Amino acid sequence: MKQTDEKYQAYVRILEEELVPAMGCTEPIALAYAAAKAREILGCIPDQVKVEASGSIIKNVKSVIVPNTNHLKGIPAAAAAGIIAGRSEKELEVIAEVSKEEIDEMIRFLKTAKITVEHVDHGITFEIIITVSKGNSQASVRIANYHTNIVHIEKDGEVLLDIPVEGEKEEGLTDRSLLDMESIWEFVNCVDIEDIRPMISRQIAYNTAIADEGLRGDYGANIGSVLLDTYGDQDVKIRAKARAAAGSDARMNGCELPVIINAGSGNQGMTCSLPVLEYAKELKADELQTYRALALSNLVAIHQKTGIGRLSAYCGAVSAGAAAGAGIAYLCGGGYQEVIHTVVNALAIVSGMVCDGAKASCAAKIAASVDAGILGYHMFIRGQQFYAGDGIVTNGVEATIHNVGRLGKDGMKATNEEIIRMMIGE
Repeated sequence: MKQTDEKYQAYVRILEEELVPAMGCTEPIALAYAAAKAREILGCIPDQVKVEASGSIIKNVKSVIVPNTNHLKGIPAAAAAGIIAGRSEKELEVIAEVSKEEIDEMIRFLKTAKITVEHVDHGITFEIIITVSKGNSQASVRIANYHTNIVHIEKDGEVLLDIPVEGEKEEGLTDRSLLDMESIWEFVNCVDIEDIRPMISRQIAYNTAIADEGLRGDYGANIGSVLLDTYGDQDVKIRAKARAAAGSDARMNGCELPVIINAGSGNQGMTCSLPVLEYAKELKADELQTYRALALSNLVAIHQKTGIGRLSAYCGAVSAGAAAGAGIAYLCGGGYQEVIHTVVNALAIVSGMVCDGAKASCAAKIAASVDAGILGYHMFIRGQQFYAGDGIVTNGVEATIHNVGRLGKDGMKATNEEIIRMMIGE
């Protein structure tokens, strides 16, 4: 694969588009982003706010702490943060810079403003509509299909922006259907590291910092610390799981450090990077090997999520854990066969884990998914593997990934709806 090839250029752009910083869980931050934009369009602080959101948004915002809010949770808190302190030009870091005075103002706003939340189903998994008003003036912002994709802006009946939404197509992004395992493998083995250095170096710095904080602090259920306290820190497999879990511990529970996300998720960004980094350190991998392993893990995670979608009842940590296994296989000297069989084995082990929203238990699911990725590799190098016909495993890695996409997007749709009904008390 040459630098001038279409796929080479596409893969670099995909990494640029996906490996971006976010402060806090990405769904409440997307909601805060929409709210900040709506307030800017209105031109003043509103006294009424209407939040319309798809079920998967409600599920992922309901239980997670919004950063820089003094530990406020939920949809009204995310909207208030965006309205009072949001800077929309910073996108998923929209509330990265918040003063104490602004936090105090958020609390007052939550007590005085009329904020309503409505569950809407327009056939789109990812949808947020924020309408803010004061007096006779009103502004509305709609996000669809991915976190920063504003498709409609309106003020006082005048349409300022309207981008047609064609189902769940991700308008404006590089075509993810160009991804396949064989081409990803070719790309990571020939990529000029300077082409991916900005994205990968930032991922290393940001995600390492929040993992360190997760192990230092007291966040959520402290899964990372529990793993190290229980099993010790001498085994790289334990450290790999603990560091990924610790990053999630911190992020789900109010830590005010940014992460580099993958496929729209900070948890997935940490899951497919931190275990690989821990193995790179253990194996004394050089920079070139480390960057190639991380490029592999990130692209394999994105490839899997393409068929599943940004949000579903299928836990995204499963895809990221399998991808981390691929990166670890590479660092351990594995070739293409080791990598693809690691992915298939990992998917066979934990596919079916449900996503019941963003919250403290995500860290434990991450640890289980990373464990599956590592086990998937060790199975194959010992001559063991899952074969076509073993459940959803079928002939070839691409066909198995396709099956997982079908399971996550179509097969678990009713599961997602039932989970949402449980979480909103219907």
